[in-house]
Amino acid sequence: MITKLSDHPVQSDALPLQFMMVSGTSGSGKTQALKCLEDLGFFCVDNLPPALFQKFTELCTQPGKDVKKVALGIDIRERAFFDDLLSNLEALQSNGCHVELLFLEAQDDVLVRRFSESRRPHPLLPQRPVIEGIQLERERLQGLRNRAHRVLDTSEFSVHDLKSWMIKHYQERDDGQTLKISLLSFGYKFGVPVDVDLVFDVRFLRNPHFVSDLQPLTGEYVEIQQFVLDNKEGKDFLDHLRKLFTFLLPLFEREQRSYLTIAFGCTGGRHRSVAMALYMQDILKTLGYDVTLRHREIH
Repeated sequence: MITKLSDHPVQSDALPLQFMMVSGTSGSGKTQALKCLEDLGFFCVDNLPPALFQKFTELCTQPGKDVKKVALGIDIRERAFFDDLLSNLEALQSNGCHVELLFLEAQDDVLVRRFSESRRPHPLLPQRPVIEGIQLERERLQGLRNRAHRVLDTSEFSVHDLKSWMIKHYQERDDGQTLKISLLSFGYKFGVPVDVDLVFDVRFLRNPHFVSDLQPLTGEYVEIQQFVLDNKEGKDFLDHLRKLFTFLLPLFEREQRSYLTIAFGCTGGRHRSVAMALYMQDILKTLGYDVTLRHREIH
């Protein structure tokens, strides 16, 4: 699964205090996410009772206090605690506080493996098989997941991947800092990348895989680039992309985005997506952006 936004918008008329909540299934990386937020300048508290949210916010916003960003780890398994959380979150939002809920999860087999590697029982059902605890916890957390502003599946994430994701989405951008763009080529038959902001399917372009002289080559070769892009469909698509990004990227910068990941996918990830990503790298650099490029399936 890919990172997604829910239908619940983050409040825009925020107070100076940024109120971040981190929750999710056990083993999905909540503790590591809180550590990352602490490194990013958040004041982090784990398992603060919801009844104390309002008082805690008042203390943080007192004159002379230097706290501007708060992150709370929320571990909810009891229904009554969940109801208490929602009512207190609504109270914060009604007072104009900026509140965002990040929900972390992972696939069942991944969670079972992580518990096995750590040799820990599931905290909800310590005397039962881990999978039973995982399933029960999912059921009890479903309401909270539905209220989340972001839902992140960490199944394919290492600790370093999670840290990079947290930095990308929650690090404040300094004045004058240029938007950093990461381009990625991939093959759909190997799965869509987990963490991308924009995905373009380029499987409609001419496919050199079926040309015997071109099939062994990759999109890094001029012959492949000409075959894929030097035709009406390719040229028209490139022209539309240039216009789209010329319009879109300044808007991302206006919203203080620090990072943006753009992926191009074809069937195998060796020809069309590679050629397109290379072309876009040149275009974006001419527009003045800091661009990195990675080909996931080229070899």
